[in-house]
Amino acid sequence: MKDKAVFLDRDGTINFDPGYLGDPKKIILFPDTGDVLSIFKKYNFKLIVISNQSGVARGYITEKDVLAVNEEINMQLSKFDVSIDAFYFCPFHPDFNNEEDCNCRKPSPQMIITASKNHNIDLAKSYLIGDSVADIEAGINSGVKAILVKTGYGSDSISILQKENKFPNFVAENLTEACKFIIHDSCGETISV
Repeated sequence: MKDKAVFLDRDGTINFDPGYLGDPKKIILFPDTGDVLSIFKKYNFKLIVISNQSGVARGYITEKDVLAVNEEINMQLSKFDVSIDAFYFCPFHPDFNNEEDCNCRKPSPQMIITASKNHNIDLAKSYLIGDSVADIEAGINSGVKAILVKTGYGSDSISILQKENKFPNFVAENLTEACKFIIHDSCGETISV
């Protein structure tokens, strides 16, 4: 039997986004991140981060920096007895790389599809949470339910998505609201976080 997953954008969704984050010391998780991810685990969701990291192509950060930040995120999450199951990131950008390299870049569903194959995930039972237009489009393009959080760039993204006639399945103030929606939508339970 296939598993279900919550795919998460990283910067602006699970942690504050200072821009081109390459220093693990600058990682600040949103206050509800640890608790919310623990709840998802209790409901048997795999947690997979899917992020564009064009700072690598731009020369602001290295792939090693991205890995160090991801490791720090899991270190901080360990206080909540939870960890991200897998991190996927696209280090490319069309201004600096060829089209083929950029195939992984959201809004492309490639990272989600790759993760679903690697981790035996049923996309029809899965969700994506993100704060950008590219996140929501990647969710729609991969066939998962897409949830826009108003943290990060979320508030700006709503009007852009509306103009493009692309609508997330749900718009949440934060991860807590997204979690309540997902748990209710997936198994009919109402939870208090």
